[in-house]
Amino acid sequence: MSKLKNDCLIRALLRKSVDMKPIWIMRQAGRYLPEYRRLRERAGSFLALCKTPELACEATLQPLARFDLDAAIIFSDILTIPEAMGMQLEFVENGGPRFTAPVRDEKAVCALRFPAPEEGLDYVLESIRLVRNELDGKVPLIGFTGSPWTLAVYMVEGAGGSFDIVMAMLRERPQLLGTLLEKLSDAVAAHLNAQIRAGAQCVMLFDTWGGILSDDQYVAFSLEPTKRVFEQLPRMHDALAVPRILFTKSGGRRLEEMAGSGCDALGLDHEADIAEARRRVGDRVALQGNLDPAVLLEPPEAIRDKAHRILRDFGDGPGHVFNLGHGITPDVPPDHVAALVEAVHGWTR
Repeated sequence: MSKLKNDCLIRALLRKSVDMKPIWIMRQAGRYLPEYRRLRERAGSFLALCKTPELACEATLQPLARFDLDAAIIFSDILTIPEAMGMQLEFVENGGPRFTAPVRDEKAVCALRFPAPEEGLDYVLESIRLVRNELDGKVPLIGFTGSPWTLAVYMVEGAGGSFDIVMAMLRERPQLLGTLLEKLSDAVAAHLNAQIRAGAQCVMLFDTWGGILSDDQYVAFSLEPTKRVFEQLPRMHDALAVPRILFTKSGGRRLEEMAGSGCDALGLDHEADIAEARRRVGDRVALQGNLDPAVLLEPPEAIRDKAHRILRDFGDGPGHVFNLGHGITPDVPPDHVAALVEAVHGWTR
């Protein structure tokens, strides 16, 4: 495969010097782009879009055709792993993902089997291979999964938005939840390893629901499974470093613990202060983030001003990837994204 022409993202994640600050955007392939909406309509459903490698490749590349971004992230979904383990997944229009039979007892946990990723999730791997071929080394490709804890939340609850059932399992049946998390840790690691073999040059773990846990609960049920994942990933592939990013929503109070997870970089949500975060983690890991996605609804002048504030607050030196503090929202005008990308590159080149 082609050598990277723009390796700013990889260098920044490894805390090396860069010619300009790299920027990519969580959910950069999504509904705010009219071309994505047309593609989604052509696919017929979100799952069909994810599971058709040629269409997933097209979705992955759409934002790079519009904006001078420094990375692509494969178009997929974190819930592909539970589905590959035998759960029935559906996406309800305007209602999000749902599992028709949640995992809530020993029988259901024992029934979960994760096939080799090349079998159960071959469509994701083929999408990665297609994207790498199309990129031809232009920018690196990021692979991702959900964290074991976040996947467990969806699998036990059956949907997002509520945590009553999974928190009851945590209190009343911690061993059962622990067994589920062990299975998920190994499945997540296997899938990320397969993504790396297929061509992902960086991987990211989305711990969307880690922030709902108390400190003790977080260590036992989110951080330790995350460490188990990272312990199984290679530091190098094809003689090149493969950085790991950990993003925990509302995880700002646990930065020190997260920095010791085995990741190379921490994604910050927009509640965190990036200057304080840098003081707390020092040179242990790089930082990614963390503009409030709502800022992209403001006029371009305000977007540039608030982006500059984050760059100023991070300060000089290596180890920063510019991003949002969460995913871009469907109502953002694409020209506002262009203004952000141009501003970040313009100030830091």
